[in-house]
Amino acid sequence: MQNWNLIFGIFIISSPILFAMIAFPDSIAWSWNEGRGGYFFALVFVVAELIGLKIVISKKRLLAVVPLALATILYLLSLEFGFREYLIESATQFDVQLIYSWTWMWDFIVMSIFIVVALTIFFGKRWIRIAPAGPIFLTGTAIILSLDAFFPYDTLGPLQYVVPYFVQANVWIISLLDIGTAVARDNIMFLRGDHGSMALQVFWPSAGVHSIIIFSLVIGAFMLKMNIPRNRKIIYFILGIVGTIVVNLIRIFSLSWYALKVTTDPVAWEEYHKIAGEIMFLPWLFAFILVVIVIESRRLKKLESKDTKN
Repeated sequence: MQNWNLIFGIFIISSPILFAMIAFPDSIAWSWNEGRGGYFFALVFVVAELIGLKIVISKKRLLAVVPLALATILYLLSLEFGFREYLIESATQFDVQLIYSWTWMWDFIVMSIFIVVALTIFFGKRWIRIAPAGPIFLTGTAIILSLDAFFPYDTLGPLQYVVPYFVQANVWIISLLDIGTAVARDNIMFLRGDHGSMALQVFWPSAGVHSIIIFSLVIGAFMLKMNIPRNRKIIYFILGIVGTIVVNLIRIFSLSWYALKVTTDPVAWEEYHKIAGEIMFLPWLFAFILVVIVIESRRLKKLESKDTKN
């Protein structure tokens, strides 16, 4: 028998995200700080974690969330009728330099608050173990956007600290593969390839440091709800961080390769730069979680079959 209340609940929670994707498709940009592309992945997390649950949600709780969903949709609409301009003007009061990060930050704050409140109404405090990935992904993205807004470029020392090591590793890979000339100086790469020279200055978001933070938050929440031994959770967590670092190295290398082999035109290069990170990181995040689920499901089946035989 279908749990129709749960299905209706999933639709209510998803409705503001679906509205944004349908009404404002141009805003679903995949660059992490220039659009709502993260909404899509949060939606996938929410649906994946809620679908198939046996928990019954009362009609009263469902109806309580409807006004919140409508209020969130009204917020999204208000941005098109002057409120976004108000946010842009307010940035000057807080000495914000990166306006896009500031404005998109509020989008993710509003959406994360809505989903957290909705899940709390549906499940109480249990939502943290039932469906944490979506809200944590949205909240993590909002935090990273706020850091980028208030501490732009290389002003946030702890996050920028690791960038020169990424740059040095990338220069070593380019030299090893002999695809061009590359020289590193702190967080700057000087590249010379088939289409001339280009200097790339790498800051912590471009190095993918933000993806390591978001991965840590999401995978930490995911491990919380999995019924597996602590040692295995720690191993998965470490492997995931290492994998994310490798993905970020691949990202920096791809940006360098694009300048060395495709074009040194700043406009064309920037278009590629906008999508390169999320195209690699988010599929990696989903793939890693899927692999862990498959491995642990098989392990549990083996344990159950052994218990049955005994």
